[in-house]
Amino acid sequence: MSLFQTQKSSSTTLYDTAAQQVVTLIGSGTICEGKLHAEGSTRIDGEIKGDVEVKGSLIVGSTGKIEGNTKADNVFLAGEIHGNIDSSEGKTEISDTGKVVGDITTKAIVIDENAVFDGKCSMTSKEGTTGNKEAKEQK
Repeated sequence: MSLFQTQKSSSTTLYDTAAQQVVTLIGSGTICEGKLHAEGSTRIDGEIKGDVEVKGSLIVGSTGKIEGNTKADNVFLAGEIHGNIDSSEGKTEISDTGKVVGDITTKAIVIDENAVFDGKCSMTSKEGTTGNKEAKEQK
């Protein structure tokens, strides 16, 4: 078994755990306008026009689309997000069908081949701060 297969297995486990704990579901064909706040893991297969804040993991299915900023513990993306992603306490995964147009702040990131990411990524440390060298030097 290669090193990459081992990493894929552990990330799949995190996704599976999040998928089993979904308490909010926005179904395919549903369009919501405005801010969405959710307690617990959330799956979006429809469309959200507004900011999304989830206390738990956020799963955006292949038919899901968010037009706004997103904040969640972990983000698993197979659909589209047009806006910034803040998963600074966890992980962001963009599958091969996923598309992000915006900036990402996260502790760990996985971007599959053929995924689209148009923005910048800031990695956070264990302390929750970004590793921006210039910002540290200015202090």
